Amino acid sequence: MKLYEPKKWDLAGLHGISDDTLGIHFGLYEGYVKNTNLLNERLAEIRAAGKNAGPDPAYAELVRRMGFEFNGMRLHEYYFDNMMKNASDIKPGKLHTALAESFGDFDAWKKDFFAVGSMRGIGWAIANYDPKNGVITNHWIAEHENGNVAGFLPIVVMDVWEHAFIRDYKPAERGKYIESFYANIDWAACESRLP
Repeated sequence: MKLYEPKKWDLAGLHGISDDTLGIHFGLYEGYVKNTNLLNERLAEIRAAGKNAGPDPAYAELVRRMGFEFNGMRLHEYYFDNMMKNASDIKPGKLHTALAESFGDFDAWKKDFFAVGSMRGIGWAIANYDPKNGVITNHWIAEHENGNVAGFLPIVVMDVWEHAFIRDYKPAERGKYIESFYANIDWAACESRLP
């Protein structure tokens, strides 16, 4: 079985997101990679032993847990991949057009994305592209595996669990973190996710 390897990012010096926060966040991500690998190994052992047939609650719980760990790994990869040091504003192009067409104009998308990210609770704000109808919609994803929209492609991914900002901002200052995240978006990376 092929194991997942943790990715590395050089994001030191982001606007409004400290290197200390990034270090803690990268460590958390590496935990998701490790746990995904451990779960895959354990599930492979159970399947090889033929113990995955029938209503085995231990097997079922491991399968359910995989959604949390794997999505925790993958969503963090999208998140870190769509940030960069010295980011610039979005330029006219495929992504800008898609966001503007989906929401009436770009500023309406941004306002809605910020509103989704500001919702109470732990989770993710994700601008997803629906390849069936070519529209981008903003979604709240709770606990990694709850709320993902089947078949949609993540385009802009923002972590709004408190670990993403609590060392830099008070819990009531999530809006300041969202502004900082927005200032660090690598729009070219986001645009590359569009088909």
